[in-house]
Amino acid sequence: MSITDPENTIVFDIDTTDPATSGKVTIRLRPDLAPQHVERIKALVREGFYDGTPFHRVIEGFMAQGGDPTGTGMGGSDKPDLKAEFTNTPFKRGTVGMARAMDPDSANSQFFICFTDCPFLDGQYTVWGEVVDGMDVIDALPRGEPVPNPGRIVKAWVATDAS
Repeated sequence: MSITDPENTIVFDIDTTDPATSGKVTIRLRPDLAPQHVERIKALVREGFYDGTPFHRVIEGFMAQGGDPTGTGMGGSDKPDLKAEFTNTPFKRGTVGMARAMDPDSANSQFFICFTDCPFLDGQYTVWGEVVDGMDVIDALPRGEPVPNPGRIVKAWVATDAS
């Protein structure tokens, strides 16, 4: 797979807890849809914020949620919450969206990746990316809410920064 816009591409090296299914996931960022969210994700990736964080909530037929360093679903970064950047872009398999609390303007660092089409999320959450390679790795993440032995992001990077 060739990366056409390395500054707007991130890669997660994911440990699914099974070496046979662990691997890299490439996400194309969508600054055209959510410029503030994309800037936040890139800043957190570059700070190493996501390195070692678990996929703490993984629901079969719905999505895998990560981005909380505490692994509880209650944690986030020390940066201020973001204002919603909702669009009509559909949540389909591989769409990456920003998790939030009830307040639409409460997104911070947590995100989710859809396993399947989720039209009930359309216009309710911010879309900031899409998996373009490695969806099989996401599919292999251990399930649970919370996940007893979760898969983790070992390391994350912006493609521009890869050496």
